[in-house]
Amino acid sequence: MNGPDDVNVEIDASSDEGTLAAGAIPLLGIAAWSGTGKTTLLEALLPRLRERGWPAAVIKHAHHEFDIDQPGKDSHRLREAGAAPMVVASGRRFALMMETPGQPEPDLPLLVAQVSALNPALILVEGFKTWPIPKLELHRGDHDQPLLAEHDSWVEAVACKLEEVPAETLARLPAKVARLELDDLESILDWVVAWAARQRLGRIRKPLL
Repeated sequence: MNGPDDVNVEIDASSDEGTLAAGAIPLLGIAAWSGTGKTTLLEALLPRLRERGWPAAVIKHAHHEFDIDQPGKDSHRLREAGAAPMVVASGRRFALMMETPGQPEPDLPLLVAQVSALNPALILVEGFKTWPIPKLELHRGDHDQPLLAEHDSWVEAVACKLEEVPAETLARLPAKVARLELDDLESILDWVVAWAARQRLGRIRKPLL
């Protein structure tokens, strides 16, 4: 059975309404049902975005029990002993690990703040599709699920197999929602770059209060 890409719970993000989207770095969610190809698309987009001058960070929703550490390693022992957070670093990379007991869902604003400190040009978010952030929706008709864009005003574009989506469904989408061909990587790339550039320009022009 196909399921959502993140845990299917309602998140009270009302206090964050619009605040994440208004940050200094353009933030774009990649929203879809599991198996639609979010990671495959991101894998193809990331090097091309860098070539276009948009090196991007990615925040990915994961299941509760994931762990990148290994029992018995020094970092794991120190984390088990109470290090919060635990940072492991070398000259080539570093990893930050933080236990979040009792937290039903990841704290997206906190994660965005941590990633923003490293100053990427763009932050892409995989999962978190119930959060109030601008989104690119991926849709495959074989999943027999409705388009999020029909009821989520944060969806900025839909990438789907246009010939397989009923015309009346596309007609119901708000005029602002771009229609993209799911298998046309270059058109999706062009849209993401243009969208991010508009977002950055809007932030530069925003008057100081």
